[in-house]
Amino acid sequence: MHLARCPALLITSSASGQGKTTLTAALARLHARQGRRVRVFKCGPDFLDPHWHELACGTPVHNIDLWMTGETDARARLHAAAREADLILIEGVMGMFDGNPSAADLAELLGLHVLAVLDAAAMAGTFGALAYGLQHYRPGLRWAGLLANRVASSHHADLLMSGLRDQSLWQGALVRVGRGKQSLLPERHLGLVAAREIDDGLQRLDAAADALQATPLGQRPWLAPQGEASWQDWCVDFLAPGSDAKGSTEIPEIQPWLAGRRIAIARDAAFGFIYEANLDCLRAMGAELAFFSPLAGQGLPACDALWLPGGYPELHVTTLAANTVLREDLERHVAAGKPVWAECGGMLSLCETLTDAEGRTAQLWGLLPAQALMQAKLAGLGMQQLETPWGVLRGHTFHYSRMETTLAEVGRSSRPGQQPQPGRGEALYRLGSVHASFFHAWFASQPRAVAGLLGAH
Repeated sequence: MHLARCPALLITSSASGQGKTTLTAALARLHARQGRRVRVFKCGPDFLDPHWHELACGTPVHNIDLWMTGETDARARLHAAAREADLILIEGVMGMFDGNPSAADLAELLGLHVLAVLDAAAMAGTFGALAYGLQHYRPGLRWAGLLANRVASSHHADLLMSGLRDQSLWQGALVRVGRGKQSLLPERHLGLVAAREIDDGLQRLDAAADALQATPLGQRPWLAPQGEASWQDWCVDFLAPGSDAKGSTEIPEIQPWLAGRRIAIARDAAFGFIYEANLDCLRAMGAELAFFSPLAGQGLPACDALWLPGGYPELHVTTLAANTVLREDLERHVAAGKPVWAECGGMLSLCETLTDAEGRTAQLWGLLPAQALMQAKLAGLGMQQLETPWGVLRGHTFHYSRMETTLAEVGRSSRPGQQPQPGRGEALYRLGSVHASFFHAWFASQPRAVAGLLGAH
């Protein structure tokens, strides 16, 4: 079928930290509890928010982005979701108009209904001005409404609603939790703490869903008599790729370049920055995937190649360093000339030492002649592309760490559409069969390059 119809909302805001993830997860949890099939997507390059959305809705969560994943990929994923789901929710990235392309660009291209959440903790009448600006900054967007977050009281909520020029947009308010900007969903330096690291994650989402249920948004009926507002007013017609997508990024062809090869993948709290779509891409190329946990003391599974994804090795240095069995397995793996692709935190774990933000230094696995250092200042952020012998990989960078090394660079990433420049972007290092970088790759943007990094000829 070329056309699939489903209610769909893009949840956005004026900036990061306003409550987009909490609202999206709460809304997903509310409708999943009512027996609806909910599919959630995350705009932009984010590994952590999807953990909460998956816990909320019980289905896989994928990223979509008009540059990193491409228009065709986004259309394909949303069309497939609309064919099976009762509701689609898409969490935006940063502020509504931030980035190029932005969340607003996605909403306009696909005809999505926009729901904005604004942190109103320190506002009254200005809330209405901000809402008016968002609504009218770009004509033609389809507005579902807006919701106030971190509201102090019902009186505060009344003040906020009265300041709106168009009060039909009001979808309610969520009361502030605790003091200041404390959130139901805990955070650390790279974003939200992953849901699987918290014992009461589902209870937190249920509490958020309960609060949302008391708002006009939560009480909006799924079906209503003709002429009355319902969720069906927010239906979107999703066209399959190729139906009318003009100028969209084509999805590269996938061939069985990794057929018969077993790829080991570290996956636990220290190595959790993994896109589900990247795993799908590896499987589509014929790879057998073997997951293991360095934190659990596991050695390297029998494999032809290894992927060490990003994560939080800096929070688990002592445990990782104590896994001498894995370190010896890694040494044998590399000595045998078997490939390793190490991304960001995966690369740091291969360094000789890691120094945390408090200046404490610990030994690590020592496969790279390098020292990793954590810092309070952001060291890399944004979309990146990496030229390889097999084509250009798209992805991004986001880290608070740096690396001191004598390794020579064999490549360097750059901003979208730009040429690599010395000192800009992220270095690609190679030592024997090891390739390593702070760059996080979106595998489907150039599957042949990923296959090459993992040893395919």
